[in-house]
Amino acid sequence: MTFKSVLIANRGEIALRIVRACKLLGLETIGVFAQGDDRQRHLELVDRAICIGPAAAAGSYLDQGRILRAAKLTGAQAIHPGYGFLSEKADFAQAVHDAGLVFVGPSASVIRTMGDKIAARNQMMEAGVPCLPGTHGALPEDGASAKAACDAIGYPLIIKAAGGGGGRGMRVVMEPAGLDVAIQTARQEAIHAFSNGDLYAERFLTTPRHVEIQVLADATGAAIWLGDRDCSVQRRHQKLIEEAPAFGIPRGDVERLGQSCADACRAMGYTGVGTFEFLYEDGAFYFIEMNTRLQVEHPVTEMVTGFDIVAEQLRIAGGQGLSLQQSDVEIRGHAIECRINAEDPVTFAPSPGTVTRWRPPGGPGVRVESHLYDGYGIPPSYDSLIAKLVVHGTTREDAVHRMRAALAEMTVEGISTTLPLHQRLMGEPGFCNGNISVHYLEKTSEAGMKPP
Repeated sequence: MTFKSVLIANRGEIALRIVRACKLLGLETIGVFAQGDDRQRHLELVDRAICIGPAAAAGSYLDQGRILRAAKLTGAQAIHPGYGFLSEKADFAQAVHDAGLVFVGPSASVIRTMGDKIAARNQMMEAGVPCLPGTHGALPEDGASAKAACDAIGYPLIIKAAGGGGGRGMRVVMEPAGLDVAIQTARQEAIHAFSNGDLYAERFLTTPRHVEIQVLADATGAAIWLGDRDCSVQRRHQKLIEEAPAFGIPRGDVERLGQSCADACRAMGYTGVGTFEFLYEDGAFYFIEMNTRLQVEHPVTEMVTGFDIVAEQLRIAGGQGLSLQQSDVEIRGHAIECRINAEDPVTFAPSPGTVTRWRPPGGPGVRVESHLYDGYGIPPSYDSLIAKLVVHGTTREDAVHRMRAALAEMTVEGISTTLPLHQRLMGEPGFCNGNISVHYLEKTSEAGMKPP
């Protein structure tokens, strides 16, 4: 390894997950925390911890200067960004490199390219990765020219922000009459959210599934893919349930897609872990975006492959080659992950507060990724994710049954959580039969399926 110490520029369950991987590799760990956020579990396990600023993320976890100064003060040799916060900020990756430190992730240039949805789309088309029919560049600001470009794609279509994601700067346009308002609204939202008003348009699919491919690549040009995941159960483009592998899709089609993703990694000089995201409809895959970081849902892939993705990410950043080849990857059984959030299960309003009772489930094939404990105070300043409940079974049906049992055993008191929603979903016929799409949750809600 080219480094012996890692500063973890994150918090919560992902910080705890990274600490565990570092301990496995014998690496020294440095934790950071904002004011009032010093009672996190991972801070009890790190070798050193340092306060980096006020509770507001803009002055702490998102402040690049403070993170870099903390690394200098503690003697850290590498920085792991986790996910969220600074994980996909190209200028931060460059600043880490310029400071003589190792950024645990791909190069700044690759992050910058793949972070621009238009540039990423063009790169994928050049690499032979399937993409939706759409514009090859940014939509013209001139209304008539923009309309001509959209008319050539056909309706329905979706307008997307080039510089962002998470549902912001996106508008579905069912017919030409709604195009002008959709473009204006999306552009204003994109400027506000990403400081980038560039938009592009793609064909809108009415019943797609969300399927993704996990990739790993090292500095020698070796690249492999670690299977696929289905992340179709989501609310406002935020995933709630993830599975591996994606069920009901011909394995030969998935294998060809996975290989094209590995080829794309080699073509762009990608290093580290990453995820290619696709829409799948009527037997065809279409590229959406690439996440140049560790994914929240990486545990389901670890469960079906038996492979430690975070440890491999650290090894690659430390200059080591991949520890396995494509022929070593074998998918065993089925895994499901439920994201448990501190939110009202009906309105999804955040529910910060003190956890008065925390009892995670256990047993064979059950894994819980969480930073909770009795008495932990969930602050209002950060993401509401409090736990990832992951189960593994020999079949998808087995995994669903195991998840039902695990959800019934899990206890979180003192706050509202989305546990009731997940319990209901695990018994809902459409989900159990695999009859889902990215619009599944909104349609079942409209049909009267409400959490208790």
